[in-house]
Order: sequence, then C-alpha cells, then structure tokens
Amino acid sequence: MRETERRAYEAYAEKFGGEPGIVASAPGRVNLIGEHTDYNGGFVLPCAIDRRIAVAAAQDGEELLYSADFDRALPLRREDDSWAKYPRGVAWALREAGHEAGGFQAALAGDVPRASGLSSSAAIEAATSLAIDRLFGFGLDKKSLARICQRAENEYVGVQSGIMDQYASLLCEAGSALLIDCRSLEAETVPLDLEGAGLSLVVCDTRVERGLADTGYNDRRASCERAAKTLGVEQLRDATEDDLDRLSGEELRRARHIVTENARVIRAVRSLRAGDFEAFGHLMYASHRSMRDDYEISTPELDAFVEVARDNGAPGARLTGAGFGGCAIALMPAGNTETLAEACLKSFARRGFERPEFYEFSPAAGAEVVSPE
Repeated sequence: MRETERRAYEAYAEKFGGEPGIVASAPGRVNLIGEHTDYNGGFVLPCAIDRRIAVAAAQDGEELLYSADFDRALPLRREDDSWAKYPRGVAWALREAGHEAGGFQAALAGDVPRASGLSSSAAIEAATSLAIDRLFGFGLDKKSLARICQRAENEYVGVQSGIMDQYASLLCEAGSALLIDCRSLEAETVPLDLEGAGLSLVVCDTRVERGLADTGYNDRRASCERAAKTLGVEQLRDATEDDLDRLSGEELRRARHIVTENARVIRAVRSLRAGDFEAFGHLMYASHRSMRDDYEISTPELDAFVEVARDNGAPGARLTGAGFGGCAIALMPAGNTETLAEACLKSFARRGFERPEFYEFSPAAGAEVVSPE
C-alpha cells in the first residue's frame, strides 16, 4: 500500500470508525507530446505520474465525503464549488448512466500537486469511479469509467475537457506512455523506459496563471475549425502538409501546428518503441517551437525553462498543457534535476519572473484497487 493509500485508509478509520470496504487510487498525468490535437481529432501521448489520489470507501447511508488534505467532511449530495464536486460529479454521472449506487461514505487523500496542470481533478474522478464501481459491483471496464469521469467533468463540474486526462489516469501502465487516438478513442501502451535510458522526467510549474487560456483556447479552436472548412476536411487530423499551401495568415499557422504535431506524435511513438530518446527529445523541442511560433501559446517563462533545460543537457523539453502559462517538462539525465532547478531559479530571478516549482516523476500505473495490508 502506497503512502497516499494508507493515509486515506487511516483517515477513513479515524473519521468514520471501522475499516473501509475498498481502497482505490489513481495518478495525475503529464502530456509528453501532442498539444491541442485532441479537439482536432488527433493524437496525444500522456503518461501517468507517481503522485496519486486515494479513496477509501464503504457502503453507508450517511453519504459523507472527507478530505484528509483539507480536514473537512462534506455531504455527498450537497452542491458547492469545493473539492467535493469531483466525487459528487462521478456519483451523478454513474446514476445518469443507469448505475445507481447506494449510500456510501469515503475518505480521500493525495499528493498530486493542485492547480499545476497535472490533472489532480481527473485523479480524484478516476479513483472515485473505480472505488464506487467495485464497491457496488457494476463491472464497468476502465474505458467506460473514463467516459463516466469525462461526463462528470463536462456536465457536472462544467469544464469542457477532452478524454485524455481520464484515459491517462485510468489506463496507463507503469513504465509506459499511452497513445490515444482522440477520434476513435482507441488507446495503446507505448514503452517509456526512462530508468533504462538513464533519464528522469522533470516538470517545471512556472507559477504563471493561465489568465488568457479560455479566450486563447476558444480563438485557436475556432481558427482550426475555419481552416478545416477551407480545406474541405472534417477535422485537421485529415489534412496533410501539402494541403497547407491553400491557407494563409493565422489559419495557416494554427493548422501547421496541428498537422505537424500529429505527425510528431506518431514519430515520437516510433522513437520510444525503438528506445531512441535522442530522436524523441528532438521532437519535443520541435513541438515547443511549433507551439511558440505557430500556435502562439507559450510565455517568456515557458520559453526560458526550455532554453535553460537545453543548455543544461536535456535531450528534450517543451511546454505541456494548454499553454499561456502553467507547466513545462524536460527529459534530464538522471541525477541532474537539482542542477537544472538551480540554473532555472537563477534565470527566472534574473529576468524578474515568479519563483517556479519543480517535480521529478516516474511513469506510473493507472488507477487500481489496493489491498489494505
């Protein structure tokens, strides 16, 4: 049992008395490559990280949710804008899909950094869905649970996310990434043997709030839809680089990122399957340049991290997530994370940027039920 799972188990015993009927946990995630391709019907390549949210639950009529991290208990069926909206949303989405859970109470604990673009919300949803499914014997597979979680996020929480976060949190395997086809929703495991390659995955949270993210996201999505219409294709996933000659201006730049990014994801998968991290790293840098120059979603802070990472021996680095702030990732030679962090702190301080935070992760397993022992 991992530390977060033990914390949830002990929090349940302390808050409610007795033992939980089940303990489930699910990880956060980072996207390695494939940005803004999801709503264009394309490909993404996330991996789960070794930070998790755990849910300890049992059938009970009181219907309470308790967070060990916030030391607060809230009713399951009361609506508010707290952390509890995520497990509540999952219970609601299950009911809407015809899976009526009886009363239950649950304790949650986790170590996925919040508000850092690492999908702590999807981890809560995934762990909750798996716990409820096993507790009440619905027998749903993990892809079905991912769609339940996405519906909870879209319709109950009100965030119009794609399926990537929930798929990654539920379906990833340790030491692997997950190639997701966002049109067919097919997913396949891709080896990501960082340890064998002598590498580690470093995430830099630039602490830049994504203030323009909503407007910028909508503008870019609209540009992609216009470009697809001009090219006569259903989505930009169906366009080729030769087609780009028929576009100009902003539509050309936006479409060029999507078309080339989809190609980079496929090439990245081939590189990882061949164990060629040098080629994979080159694709990460190319992805960042495309997001900076064509999709225009980078920031000076994100660019600075990628530059410092390259100067300190990173085979690859790029911004990850929606852009306009948030996080960037780098592949670093194992043992060099502290060197990168120190260099980045100096660079950020010299430029007057906010002090960033750093995390080092390993590719982890997706959601699972654990034994109390």
